[in-house]
Amino acid sequence: MVITRFAPSPTGMLHVGSARTALFCWLWAKRTKGTFILRIEDTDRERSTDEAVEVIIEGLTWLGLNWDEGPIFQTHRFDRYNAVLKQLMAGGHAYKCYCTKERLEALREQQIAKKEKARYDGYCLKFPDQPHADTPYVVRFKTPQTGSVVFEDLVKGRIEIQNTELDDLILARTDGTPTYNFTVVVDDWDMKITHVLRGDDHINNTPRQIHIFEALNAPLPAYGHMPMLLGPDGKRLSKRHGAVSVLQYREEGILAKALINYLVRLGWSHGDQEIFSEAEMIEHFDVNNINGAPTAINPEKLLWVNQHYLKTEPEIEVAKELAWFMAKLGTELIKGPNLAEVVVAQRERCKTLVEMAQKSQFFYQDDVIIEGDLANKHFKTEAIPALTAFIDELSNLALWDKESIHQTMVHVVEAQGIKIGLLAPTVRLAVSGTMASPPIDTMLFLLGKDKSISRLRDALEQMKEVV
Repeated sequence: MVITRFAPSPTGMLHVGSARTALFCWLWAKRTKGTFILRIEDTDRERSTDEAVEVIIEGLTWLGLNWDEGPIFQTHRFDRYNAVLKQLMAGGHAYKCYCTKERLEALREQQIAKKEKARYDGYCLKFPDQPHADTPYVVRFKTPQTGSVVFEDLVKGRIEIQNTELDDLILARTDGTPTYNFTVVVDDWDMKITHVLRGDDHINNTPRQIHIFEALNAPLPAYGHMPMLLGPDGKRLSKRHGAVSVLQYREEGILAKALINYLVRLGWSHGDQEIFSEAEMIEHFDVNNINGAPTAINPEKLLWVNQHYLKTEPEIEVAKELAWFMAKLGTELIKGPNLAEVVVAQRERCKTLVEMAQKSQFFYQDDVIIEGDLANKHFKTEAIPALTAFIDELSNLALWDKESIHQTMVHVVEAQGIKIGLLAPTVRLAVSGTMASPPIDTMLFLLGKDKSISRLRDALEQMKEVV
């Protein structure tokens, strides 16, 4: 059975690149009816925080990447790491190193001066005598000095690294805490991980981890190293490119399904298909089809995908998300129409939930707020007779629906002998405060009869004052 894992360090935000890694691991587990494990690699106690753990869990939950097991915390497994460490030492695969910080710094300077690769020289392996009982030490892995490590990477193909390029890495620090490369191996072994999918910044760690697996006679997982995500300028993704945190994308009004759909296409494809349902992603995803070339973030493409989901997702589901943004703006939804109906009215002209929330405020305000000097530009005195007639006819409407409102405007325009371009902009601005809004009949219907007529009368009085 396939078992994958997502193993973030809780030292900060859930990066969008990490989210893509989690997605690919999740998809491969779902595709093969396997298991997806969430593991929190929190052995770096100085930098790890409970807040970061919460951010990781919140981000994965928002994206819908539910895990089958976990979260499993490495700090809860120190007894297990110590037991395996003793096993490696007893088998001659690890040893105590008493070298001081001063000696190691001097060694490094000498090697750099000779233009050699800076690496530990195995001094304590050659001279293993303990200076005295209280001398602090680290535990190092005894790396083979001949041959090479060869593995078939699921993304990059055959990779070979000479053992002479590797030094005796530290397995446990002087305070006894285990190091990353050691804990990862023990965890992957114990959890029976079959596939390790991660960023290619881990490639140099893989041969070291393979050595430890082999020293423990443990089965090796398959490795796949994905290229890092790039910014739109082709450089490594960073804060200067805008949103890089998953939850920051949420703050900017991106739907979770849209972000997932966008992320799955960053380094993987299924023909020319751009939009995938969750079921389609699971059906078609294959780790062997992950692209080995770096992929750049395209903000405009993300907005395109997001607008697609705003337009096609059930309005009730979009409204649930929109409500969060409306609340942030202090909107009292009880003062206006059903939010799902507003979604239907606005979805064709909005790319984010933030934009939709901002453009929908007028539905819930007591009084319309007209933007800038739009009133001076668009409230024309020659429209007063038509607006007066429109208000009178709306007031007498027995049935308040979109068709009746539309027919009323058509009748007024024809009766007044004017073009609709004289009345419509006046009505639009009067009820919404902007010139970019849903269709007039939709707006008036959602606003309701009383609020619509009240706003139209206010505009009429404003126009009369100008005369």
